[in-house]
Amino acid sequence: MLKVKNKLLIYLAFSILLVLSASLLILPLRTISFNILKAPLVLVTFVKREIAGMIFYHRNFVENEKLRQQVNLLKYKINSLNEAYLENKRLSRLLALKEQSPYKVIAARVIGRSADNWSSLIIIDKGAYHDIGRGFAVVSSLGFAGRVIEVTEYTSKVLLINDPQMGVSSVISRSRQEGLVSGSLGNYLIMRYLPKDADILPSDIVLTSGLTSACPKGLLIGTVASVGDEFSGLSRYAIVKPAVNLASIEEVLVIIR
Repeated sequence: MLKVKNKLLIYLAFSILLVLSASLLILPLRTISFNILKAPLVLVTFVKREIAGMIFYHRNFVENEKLRQQVNLLKYKINSLNEAYLENKRLSRLLALKEQSPYKVIAARVIGRSADNWSSLIIIDKGAYHDIGRGFAVVSSLGFAGRVIEVTEYTSKVLLINDPQMGVSSVISRSRQEGLVSGSLGNYLIMRYLPKDADILPSDIVLTSGLTSACPKGLLIGTVASVGDEFSGLSRYAIVKPAVNLASIEEVLVIIR
């Protein structure tokens, strides 16, 4: 019985080979044979690819996780180095200002902002222990920033120049026209109490005049952006762009007088 089955298998294999050989020699049969064998070959290829994907899926998943972790680590290192570079650059400018300043100054770091007055009140890491008192002027490497309004032993609150409650006497560098600069809780300041015939133009430099208590003369406040007339028509005002980016201030100098 086994021999009979073996013979049948041999005959079947021989017949298939014979048909394939004939199909290769006869053009019409060749096309038919290719169409018949195409589907099984595509199916075999698909199954092979899917099986390989299942076998290597876990390995690829693990490798991708490792690569993702390495990328995140590199991003963290790059960000840390960039932050360190920017901080070093800011501190270098601040140190240069400290060395050139004719006043006694104390460097301080911004450690917080008041939640109820986020844009115009900062907290610094120096206080009464460091000889800081109320009313002391605060500057950055770019110019005048604000004034100390509250002091504890080791911290102080600083009201920034863009607060409406903040006012500092000022003067136009070119024409020596005086006025009062106050904040608007925005990106610009307002210089008020200018006479109708005030000699003031866009791009004029605005400095502290020294008439405000504990605020030295000649500190840079900003640049005139535009000039307009008050509603009364009897005086003028100027919109001033502050020299200091108050929203991103991180280190300051407190002027001790």
